Amino acid sequence: MEFSAPACVLGSSGLCAPHTDRGHDPGAFVEIGSLTKVLTGTLLMQLAARGVVSVDDPVERWLKTPAGTGITLRHLQEHTSGLPRLPPALAGATRSDPYRPFTDQALRELLAAGLGALAGSPPGEKEEYSNLGYAVLGAALSAAAAGPYTDLLAEHVLDPLGIRSEVTHQPPPGRSLVPAGLFGRRLRPWTMTGAILPAGGMWATPRAAARILTGLVVERVLGAPAPAWQRAGELVWHNGATRNSSVFAGAFPDGRWILVHRLGGSADTTDRMGVEHLRGARCSSSGSGGSS
Repeated sequence: MEFSAPACVLGSSGLCAPHTDRGHDPGAFVEIGSLTKVLTGTLLMQLAARGVVSVDDPVERWLKTPAGTGITLRHLQEHTSGLPRLPPALAGATRSDPYRPFTDQALRELLAAGLGALAGSPPGEKEEYSNLGYAVLGAALSAAAAGPYTDLLAEHVLDPLGIRSEVTHQPPPGRSLVPAGLFGRRLRPWTMTGAILPAGGMWATPRAAARILTGLVVERVLGAPAPAWQRAGELVWHNGATRNSSVFAGAFPDGRWILVHRLGGSADTTDRMGVEHLRGARCSSSGSGGSS
């Protein structure tokens, strides 16, 4: 097993002592990747509860795209839209920064051309995890509520959780944490401030990421967890991974929960660590020098 990447582990009382290692910092901003999706899904449910949208609204009600695909906001949230995992290849995309050219304008052009040509199956037929779907969902929510995605997220999700200052799309200078590459240089994060933002572009402190899990899943301060969360039996969970960062967040109905964030290394290892902690198979003593 691989345990060398800097890690931060936070968990429920009696499950595992909180600890960090190899220079991680629970108060620094880190990429949370697709954990952003549970924020976007929660925003959808909050706007639906206020009557701003219906989860069964067709995409074309809010975005300029040809009608007739049958794709709804519900399909986008539940990954049943039929849209592919990733946006089509765009000029300027590189392996080191794949989402940089996926700007808001690029998404508008995709929508204008029609989503039907991109869908691999009819909506509702099968589940296929889609970052593109969440980009479309975020754009639809912004259009419906007539505001920027980040402002809507802060008002309807982050403020009720008490973490507005610890979740952002642009971390404050000097407060972001990314792994170092050759010669100790900080590795450049992917550019995810464009259309892909609602699918995986947010940053948070590990403490705030843990609050997302406990507030939305354990305490349920905004009602039942949104369908954006993944489920495996009684476990409610979601993960996220970027080029330089991976996170696992999971909780059981009895209140057991874990948040694991790692800089670099394998995302599969991060997921495995989270599950093992929940099972009580991996608990380390607290302290900045402890192994995770």
